[in-house]
Amino acid sequence: MIDHISLGVADLERAARFYEPVLASLGLSRLVTRPATVGFGKSYPEFWINLRAGMAKVAPESGIHICLRARTTAEVDAFHAAALAAGGTSDGPPGLRPHERVKYYAAFVLDLDGNRVEAVTFPAE
Repeated sequence: MIDHISLGVADLERAARFYEPVLASLGLSRLVTRPATVGFGKSYPEFWINLRAGMAKVAPESGIHICLRARTTAEVDAFHAAALAAGGTSDGPPGLRPHERVKYYAAFVLDLDGNRVEAVTFPAE
């Protein structure tokens, strides 16, 4: 249903350096680079970062939350590790999150601008 998403960032190149290894852990690479935007994806840009010069850090209570699908728990772990190594902040370490309707394995990070990004998979076991 969703074709692509985009996030505002205060410093485009700094954010691109953050997202390159983080998104690579999920199989996405940098496909498009323009003066004010960078697009990542597998075969076409499905995750965009857009320069918003002077943008304030995203407030924790803003509700901004993007969730990306991982194929395996190992990819979720790699996503979290890559984000921390690139300067992001953990907002929930990798782990199983059982709920009444579905159990899932996820990790949450805050990027350098305070955007909350999650990686999730639904293990069969």
